[in-house]
Amino acid sequence: RYLFALQVKQDLAQGRLTCNDTSTALLISHIVQSEIGDFDETIDREHLAKNKYIPQQEALEDKIMEFHRSHMGQTPAESDFQLLEIARRLEMYGIRLHPAKDREGTKINLAVANTGILVFQGHTKINAFNWAKVRKLSFKRKRFLIKLRPDVNSSFQDTLEFLMASRDFCKSFWKICVEHHAFFRLFEEPKPKPKPVLFSRGSSFRFSGRTQKQVLDYVKEGGHKKVQFERKHSKIHSIRSLTAQPSEQHTEVPKQVSDVDETLESCLLNISSVQSCRQGKDSKASTEDTGQHKSPSLKKSPKEGRKVDGAVVSTVEEEEEAAKDRMQQNRPQSQQPSTGSLTGSPHLSELSINSQGGPSVANMSLSPNLSPDAKQSSPLISPLLNDPSCVRTDDEEEVKRKRFPTEKAYFIAKEVATTERTYLKDLEVITSWFQSAVSKEDCMPETLKSLIFSNFEPLHKFHTGFLKEIEQRLALWEGRCNAHIKGDYQRIGDVMLKNIQSMKQLTIHLWKHNEILMELENGIKNSRKLETFCRDFELQKVCYLPLNTFLLRPLHRLMHYKQIMERLCKHYPPSHIDFRDSRAALAEISEMVAQLHGNMIKMENFQKLHELKKDLIGIDNLVIPGREFIRLGSLSKLSGKGLQQRMFFLFNDILLYTSRGLTASNQFKVHGHLPLYGMTIEESEEEWGVPHCLTLRGQHQSIVVAASTRTEMDKWTEDVQMAIDLAEKSSGPAPELLASSPPDNKSPDETTVDQESEDDLSASRTSLERQSPHRGNTTVHVCWHRNTSVSMIDFSIAVENQLSGNLLRKFKNSNGWQKLWVVFTNFCMFFYKSHQDNHPLASLPLLGYSLTIPSESENIHKDYVFKLHFKSHVYYFRAESEYTFERWMEVIRSATSSASRTRALSHKEPHAY
Repeated sequence: RYLFALQVKQDLAQGRLTCNDTSTALLISHIVQSEIGDFDETIDREHLAKNKYIPQQEALEDKIMEFHRSHMGQTPAESDFQLLEIARRLEMYGIRLHPAKDREGTKINLAVANTGILVFQGHTKINAFNWAKVRKLSFKRKRFLIKLRPDVNSSFQDTLEFLMASRDFCKSFWKICVEHHAFFRLFEEPKPKPKPVLFSRGSSFRFSGRTQKQVLDYVKEGGHKKVQFERKHSKIHSIRSLTAQPSEQHTEVPKQVSDVDETLESCLLNISSVQSCRQGKDSKASTEDTGQHKSPSLKKSPKEGRKVDGAVVSTVEEEEEAAKDRMQQNRPQSQQPSTGSLTGSPHLSELSINSQGGPSVANMSLSPNLSPDAKQSSPLISPLLNDPSCVRTDDEEEVKRKRFPTEKAYFIAKEVATTERTYLKDLEVITSWFQSAVSKEDCMPETLKSLIFSNFEPLHKFHTGFLKEIEQRLALWEGRCNAHIKGDYQRIGDVMLKNIQSMKQLTIHLWKHNEILMELENGIKNSRKLETFCRDFELQKVCYLPLNTFLLRPLHRLMHYKQIMERLCKHYPPSHIDFRDSRAALAEISEMVAQLHGNMIKMENFQKLHELKKDLIGIDNLVIPGREFIRLGSLSKLSGKGLQQRMFFLFNDILLYTSRGLTASNQFKVHGHLPLYGMTIEESEEEWGVPHCLTLRGQHQSIVVAASTRTEMDKWTEDVQMAIDLAEKSSGPAPELLASSPPDNKSPDETTVDQESEDDLSASRTSLERQSPHRGNTTVHVCWHRNTSVSMIDFSIAVENQLSGNLLRKFKNSNGWQKLWVVFTNFCMFFYKSHQDNHPLASLPLLGYSLTIPSESENIHKDYVFKLHFKSHVYYFRAESEYTFERWMEVIRSATSSASRTRALSHKEPHAY
């Protein structure tokens, strides 16, 4: 990466990278940050005066320093990463313009990319000829000829002719085109043309070297050599950002200057710019390699060239057939890599923590499997989430797995780090994204603003420091720095004890979360403007869960700490050096959980009622004191028109049944309700001739419903009977709870779905307020499509079963494994390219899926692989160790298999899988 960054720096200096002033200033600001460290106005001006990064730099100096000021704290490796992230998005990155004229004598520029030959007028692309369309490339003196394959509707072959400056210039460009065409299109290196016996005709030039496919195969087989490389500031005037000791302020880092020959230069730029081999003969790049006395090899360079054009971000798999179609459509696209930028890349300004599972410590020696900053893979390695043909290196993962510690305690500590990263990102949804959005809109009272952010900002600040401590401890444990003392640091209990004790001081903020939740809902109820604002914010990609869920995250996190410490204490023998601290940390966190647990249960129910309210129309007062949610799910209701799918919602006092409307809001319209007081339930399969059939007899109305399976029927029977018993023990029949009576409560024959959607347009004021885009990936919608159900106890178990980490994923019909950052929460797997991404690229709701181990016939010859399948949709996932494999199996099992009530009552114990 460092060598790529040097190439971009050289291109700027030589005027070969075309971009606007703002992009130029931003690029230079990252170069300055990597060379001298954090911003200091005096030092910056002195440095810019002595170093010219572009011609006419003086006009941009103020803008460069303004950008540099915002990069405080970035390490050199982070700055290199940011530089490449910006550069690769530039339209002219990797493009070398060759002046020419067309047949009419118009001045144009030709360029070569991995997709084909490009035609520019000035710096504007006006045409492109894909390699697949090119039949022949040739030149005659200074005329460059392109013969294209005939169109389907054309009977002749089209030949394009361009006039270049000279024969030598024309031949050089022809060679570049031949090299690119062979590298990207051929499977094997082309054989040299046999020498003629008498005389030669034409050029014998052929591309020499491995093709793209051969390079990728070579990497996959583990043939490439990796070299450790420690990236430091290359021109330090002051190491103020690295140490607090003033006596060392003029320490210089040793430098080594080496020449980069024409072949290396071509590799350094973009794999699509082989033409620099020809143009770079007279120019040599001076690289400043700091802290090393040998040139590092290009790590992952073959993979870095594998950029995919027009990346399509996959969406929620509510309709999974559509996802399968997208998978088939994307398969041919991955065969033709291009220089196009990718969507969904990590935000440029937010590089804080490690994505490879190995934390970073300033200036440590890095594993060659990790990026130089140990924080994110190369910006050029960006696999598509829904591209089954995007192959990742298997052997690379095997080597990494063998290098890191193998004891269970290490992986437990690593789970603390990976889940803490996700927790910190969840806190940022409130402290950063939501706060920023609120500040731009005058829709929230100042008292409510102060209540929310004054209680979340201290939590975010504390856990930022907590995460750094965990990552530093893991780095020592892995032996990536201070290896001679690593034995003293192969533990995590002392770090947990120290921070859990400090966390007790934040309990005052945790007690206020109940008040925050209620005040926000009251504000939404009383202000249409605030309601619209919160609804729009929930539609943003960064808000991947309901907003209220993020408000409850700090309480959930306490339970995660308790579970992790329980596993750690169970693993350690009493004689272990870390046992005492771990037991003390467990006692401290258990005390905090016990104090807040009752409050959290009430808040979970309150939040769930409000969440269901957003999915329902036709009911005005769903949230009332004393009402508790029990179960929701899809059942078939028997009416005069046969069995019709309906969504049922069971509470401790009432049973609602609804249908899904076809309006833009995607909400469920309430058709009727049955009070539970005085209700009876009985199986009636024989009476109606319908499998898994139940009759619910109320005091004023009876309905017949059918479940999809016997298991589903048993779950509904158990929960409805329990709700009836609770209602009987109450003080008598509840008063009418629905403000407006549902429209077809009296009619035994329900209207069709099409008619219901038309009724929605003239429904009550409440429903009209909500005719707006609505997320289709809520639990309610997933249950509707998967024809299943979920109980409040399942939700409670899901709160405890959350996990984050890297997994390798493979599609059913693909060969390669794709590395993804996966967050499991709310019965759903959310997929990211790295943990630093602010929002998921796709999600996979797991309700209805089956979790198994691949059989021998499936030819998955890898360890720690589990299989998820629903109907014809099959996914394989690979974990890095036995412990993480078991953890993923455990938490996913909690989503794919609903809990029975007896098991759920004792769900504090680890769930079997």
